[in-house]
Amino acid sequence: MIPRYSRPEMTKIWEDDSRFALWLEIETLALEQMVKEGIAPESALKDVREKGAFDAARVLEIEKTVKHDVIAFLTNVAENAGEGARYLHFGMTSSDLLDTAFAVQLCQATDLIIVALDKLLLSVKAQAEKHKYTICVGRSHGIHAEPTTFGLKVASWYAELKRQRQRIVAAREDIAVGAISGPVGTYAHLTPRVEEFVCQKVGLKPADISTQVIARDHHAHLFSAFAQLGNSLERISIEIRHLQRTEVREAEEPFTVGQKGSSAMPHKRNPILTENLTGLARLLRAWASSAMENVALWHERDISHSCVERVIAPDMTVTLHFMLGRLNGVIADLRVYPENMKRNLEFTGGLHFSGTLLVALADKGLSREHSYSLVQKHALATWEMINSGEQGKSFPERIREDEEVKNLLTPAELDNALSMDRHTANVDYIFSRVFSDQA
Repeated sequence: MIPRYSRPEMTKIWEDDSRFALWLEIETLALEQMVKEGIAPESALKDVREKGAFDAARVLEIEKTVKHDVIAFLTNVAENAGEGARYLHFGMTSSDLLDTAFAVQLCQATDLIIVALDKLLLSVKAQAEKHKYTICVGRSHGIHAEPTTFGLKVASWYAELKRQRQRIVAAREDIAVGAISGPVGTYAHLTPRVEEFVCQKVGLKPADISTQVIARDHHAHLFSAFAQLGNSLERISIEIRHLQRTEVREAEEPFTVGQKGSSAMPHKRNPILTENLTGLARLLRAWASSAMENVALWHERDISHSCVERVIAPDMTVTLHFMLGRLNGVIADLRVYPENMKRNLEFTGGLHFSGTLLVALADKGLSREHSYSLVQKHALATWEMINSGEQGKSFPERIREDEEVKNLLTPAELDNALSMDRHTANVDYIFSRVFSDQA
């Protein structure tokens, strides 16, 4: 099942009219080269070009009787084109047509996905630059770690999406192969020049070798790249969902005028968009797994892959395209709350400075073990104060009063160890690496 809000231009690729139009184009191109080689008469090409047509409903009607989609299609075209149609599909097998057309469809769908991904990259980049120095706490294991910036968090999304783009571009090149090589790939009835001509005209390369089908590792590569991109969309979505939790409230999905969050609780503003994306990513991985299963076919071919691809190709491309559009909307209109980030950072009473203090003490010649114990003593005391709800000294205040620390670090050195500047000093450097290649 495809998402309810699918993109029309993507769904059109997989509609019967588009598919049959592509089949007719490939069959006509093959016939054109056959005429050049003297295999078919010029009159046959003239008949097909002038009168060759199909009616999708008629094709499906014929298929009910013949139980073969390509034969049904050719029969319908012959009903319109007349005598010349007998040279259509001459020396070809069904997979010559199906696999070559399928490659074109997958290239068309991938191109739309790349365009949607590029739009998402622009939105992510804009948020990263906007919040380049918006301080927030970094978390590991879900627990406060050290300070970072929201811009750096978003920049990591950009870098990952950029890598996924590279994978999809590579997979698109891998899938852009066609084959018109006959029943077992030996060109027994047509020369390789027919294949070369057709592939060149429809934007493909001839497969290095085909059996009766194009090997399905090509397709597994593409579908796996789609699933990989879905993984990244899910990672971003989960982060937004966590940040929207009531206890955190550092960022939030857009909530439009008139929108309702819960049928029972009017106060709710649930992260439904990113929750939806998390669920759809699971489908992408399942479909990619099915594509993996398609690689191992019997001998020169069997048909076990066909039914799988008729489901996963349209569903996966439409779903992924939808996901990219949805996340782009979330990112472009993301609500970010710097004051809540500041509040959360300060919640632990300065504990986020423990790491820099540990390094500063060790740098003064104190053993790492002793430095760790000294810092942890004050950190645990601060935790106890926070957990008990009592008022007391913050972690930096405790550290500044510790005699051993004062004997090792000057006030200026201590200020440096407890400074936020240490954590933002390399933001520009990181950004220059992430955004150095805008192509």
